[in-house]
Amino acid sequence: MKYHLLILLSSSLCFSQIEYPKDYFRAPLDIELVLAGSFGELRSNHFHSGLDLKTQQRQGLNVYSIAEGYVSRIKISHYGYGKALYITHPNGYTSVYGHLKKFSPKIEAYIKQCQYQKETYEVEVFPTPNELPIFSDEIVALSGNTGSSAGPHLHFEIRDNQERPINPMLFGIDIQDTRPPFVTKVYAFVKDDASFINNKSKRLELRLIPDKNGNYITENIAAYGSIGFGIESNDKQDLAPNNNGLSNIQTFFNGNKSIEIDFKRFSFDESRHINRFVDYEIYKINKIRIQKLFQEKGNPLSLFKEVENEGYVKIEDSTSSIYKIRIQDFKGNEAWVTIPITGKKVNQAPSTNDIKPAYFVYADQPMNFKKDKVSVYIPANTFYDDAYLDINVRSDTLKLHKDVIPLQKNISLFYDVSQYSEVDKSKLFIAELQGFYQRPSYLNTTRKGDSLIARPNSLGTFALARDDKGPSISPINFQHGKWISKLDQLRIKITDDLSGISNYRATINGKWVLMEYEYKDNSLTYYFDDNIIKNAEHNLKLIVTDNVGNSSTFEATFYRK
Repeated sequence: MKYHLLILLSSSLCFSQIEYPKDYFRAPLDIELVLAGSFGELRSNHFHSGLDLKTQQRQGLNVYSIAEGYVSRIKISHYGYGKALYITHPNGYTSVYGHLKKFSPKIEAYIKQCQYQKETYEVEVFPTPNELPIFSDEIVALSGNTGSSAGPHLHFEIRDNQERPINPMLFGIDIQDTRPPFVTKVYAFVKDDASFINNKSKRLELRLIPDKNGNYITENIAAYGSIGFGIESNDKQDLAPNNNGLSNIQTFFNGNKSIEIDFKRFSFDESRHINRFVDYEIYKINKIRIQKLFQEKGNPLSLFKEVENEGYVKIEDSTSSIYKIRIQDFKGNEAWVTIPITGKKVNQAPSTNDIKPAYFVYADQPMNFKKDKVSVYIPANTFYDDAYLDINVRSDTLKLHKDVIPLQKNISLFYDVSQYSEVDKSKLFIAELQGFYQRPSYLNTTRKGDSLIARPNSLGTFALARDDKGPSISPINFQHGKWISKLDQLRIKITDDLSGISNYRATINGKWVLMEYEYKDNSLTYYFDDNIIKNAEHNLKLIVTDNVGNSSTFEATFYRK
């Protein structure tokens, strides 16, 4: 009987763990790998899905396919990954390379043909397995800074056959790291109104005391009821000063595991729930991410493992307990936080003197709000919890609470603009008012009859805004009527002060040409190696349109041979 039980336990253990091939893939760069960003790192509205590999603060490093395979997807966009390449390998995994400067010659020729056929810079194509085969150690691109990158680096991913990103370090991609992670803040949370921390039924920051061994202890707390904890914590690798994310967090209550959070794999569908995983209100106000070490209602993150009592601990009266947090990086370096807890019953009812906002939303029910010319629709299950909302309309400005409550879905805003003339309607858009000066920021706005519609993914303050002015266009490296035979590219600056750039179209001698848009420096670039122009005199025409339809036209003649 004992023998059979051992076999069953061993089989269960084998099936519950995935073995990733350690020697199948090579590194995508031929320099020592240093991280700008780690896998699973906490980002705005998502977990980081790969490794950000530093490229020595420059562009143009060779990027290698990590194994043989074929190019299964190429996507070029102004934002996001910029120029991105996807290579599917015989073992079923796909590698992803983002923020590229350019592709290898055969891939570059393939994608430029697609761009010229569609007459657009932004494209997404899915080559067949026979179109762009890739060999081991093949240079497939040059590293760059395209898309939504804050500086030159290579964004690198490995995904499984269900498109789930996996930490590339599980496959043997090695990063030098002997330093333990560290903790900067610890919070205690109450689960309900019947729970207390230091006689208060609310969230409380705890004083954190580091010791000489790299571990921490907090002040002793008096608590009662169901209590959870949260931390702000990061890691640093040996060769870089920047903060990175953790690989694993475990908590223990009086020696028994309470919860484990593992950052080795997740799906894109669940990534937005990061706003439930962190304390969203603290993040929006103080710009720090407190990771909640308990699993609240409506949080389906697969990162949670071995969850006991949702990660909360039950504190009884007249008890002494120890709560411990172990944080680890991928290399197993670790640090511990110890929280001593004294159970102390509190015989008081929670305060009911707080003034609540006027509107109450049940999380599982939709809500409609209308005042004057403004309507709001909140779908069911947009909020994780029932919530009071402060909603007010003055003139064309809608105050929809504060952006301190995370949303699972987008909300819909409707502005009735029937009182405006047709000319005025064509220049209006819905904006989110941001920052101290409440500067309008364009929201994707559509028009249906006399209604303008936008679907923001957060609460906040919104208003109608008007944009009458077309984009500004000016040449960067050439002048009208001049010879430019020594240049290998044309560069033009385009800006729009209000609604933002929507699209552009450039022609030379009446023929469409490919211009690459880099929003970070507001530039358009045309490369002469496209071999589109032949004659000495060339007429350039560029039309740039903003998000409400205002257009500006730039024309110039240049000479080249």
